[in-house]
Amino acid sequence: MRSRPRVTPALALAVTLLTAAACSAPRDDGAAPGAAGRTVTPVRGCAAASWTDPADRSPTRAPARCAPGTPAPHRLTAPRKLTIATGTLSAEYVAPLEVALDKGEFEKEGLKVTLKVLPTPDALPLLAGGDIDALWAAPEAAVMNGIRGGFDIRWVAGNFSPDPESRSGLWARLRDGETAAGVRLAGRSLGTMIGKGSVIAYPMERALERHGGGLDRIRYHQLGSADVLTALRNGGVDSAWLLDPVWRTVDGDPGYAFLGGQPLGEPLGGLLYGRSLLRDDVDAGVALMRAYLRTVDTYFGADYKSDPAFVTYLSRLTKIDERTLRATPSLRVDWEIRAGTTGRLQKAYAAQGATGRARPLPESRTVDRGYYAEAVGHRP
Repeated sequence: MRSRPRVTPALALAVTLLTAAACSAPRDDGAAPGAAGRTVTPVRGCAAASWTDPADRSPTRAPARCAPGTPAPHRLTAPRKLTIATGTLSAEYVAPLEVALDKGEFEKEGLKVTLKVLPTPDALPLLAGGDIDALWAAPEAAVMNGIRGGFDIRWVAGNFSPDPESRSGLWARLRDGETAAGVRLAGRSLGTMIGKGSVIAYPMERALERHGGGLDRIRYHQLGSADVLTALRNGGVDSAWLLDPVWRTVDGDPGYAFLGGQPLGEPLGGLLYGRSLLRDDVDAGVALMRAYLRTVDTYFGADYKSDPAFVTYLSRLTKIDERTLRATPSLRVDWEIRAGTTGRLQKAYAAQGATGRARPLPESRTVDRGYYAEAVGHRP
């Protein structure tokens, strides 16, 4: 009797993506999805500082900002229910959405928003089919493969980049005689929560190349969030990607070395829109963006953790221990998307073998800056 072929999670996801793509193929009238071609007018409170050149990748670039309380809401003529999927509600990078919901910023736009916890692989087919409206995640390899298969999905806003003082990123366990400058990672193991195809492939590639590794020259061990640090400390893996505030536990220990993290000034995730906001109701997509930007402008300044009362509020809202929030610097909340980021991500995915030999998608297929441009009144 012939055994049935083994269906891996990656293969199952690919089949799901292709099936959903066939059911949600873009309309054939030749029109591009999204906010392109709409009338853009100046917005009070959003001056020159509300837009930066997408080509500017300087680590010292100040994130775009309008005045607090702006852009002002423009309530939709009819109420609209929206569902935003996110992988977790207990992470600091999700806090702008939770604050916007708690402070009534979505409601001011005529939006009734529900935040739904869903892993990205489960959310993608729903996003493409219009069953959910937006995804708070990242343009991972699965997203690129879905777009390539026919999904209408665009990355429409960034989320954050790290503070220069943060050491969230790639950490290595040093062997005898090694130093931070001399550790070699080729052939060694890496512990990660996502495995191949995550956006951390891009910053990891840069760090590994400086240490004789390379994404195709290391061994991946996919571990649970609670197991990554344990495996690094007990020798189960040679290196690991440690997030805020986990890296604090090894920082300063001479047995470990920080090799690099997310590029400063370059967000690698944020809001992704699907068919409903790219095709069916662009007005609602702009309204959602306006509420997000207004929340950032009002509550997430350069050092929002300097306000003890706000940290206490964030702790209650996100259910993150207050001491944990205080242990790391404020995120640089940043709604803009840098030019070429999805190209650099796709290069890293290809090096991992997460996207096969497919040609990289052009940015016009992966990014739409028109939503936040309209929200701040910027005309390219």
